[in-house]
Amino acid sequence: MVARAPRKRMYRTMQGRMVDIEKLRSANESVQAVGNMNVNAKGDQIGPGGHIVMTKEKIIQKYYEQPKGMVSDTPAKGKSMPTPKAETVKTAQKMTPVAPKKTPTPQPKKIEPKVETQIKPVSTFKPKTESTTEKKGIDAALDGLE
Repeated sequence: MVARAPRKRMYRTMQGRMVDIEKLRSANESVQAVGNMNVNAKGDQIGPGGHIVMTKEKIIQKYYEQPKGMVSDTPAKGKSMPTPKAETVKTAQKMTPVAPKKTPTPQPKKIEPKVETQIKPVSTFKPKTESTTEKKGIDAALDGLE
């Protein structure tokens, strides 16, 4: 089986120009990256004056030396474990349990019967005459503005 040559990352811009991203990336490795991490485009940590303080390889190596999530059995040197004060232990023993508050149970609402009244129908019939025509749309909106 014949191995393929690595494919170059060539992109076409909106203006039709061809851009090689890998070549652009390698040409600007030493330029400081935008942001507040103080790194260059390669990932090296940069100090004052643009000098490389720690390379990316050392940063990665340091990261993987101590796995995250593991807890050591011995406490760290120089830090003493806090001891509980005698006063807090005594006050905790003197406390008495508090009885829970009783809440009233909700009662069902009483439904009163509705009283129906007879409503007389009102006649709104108006005979149409030639002089009374309904205005619709913009004519009705502009009726009182003149």
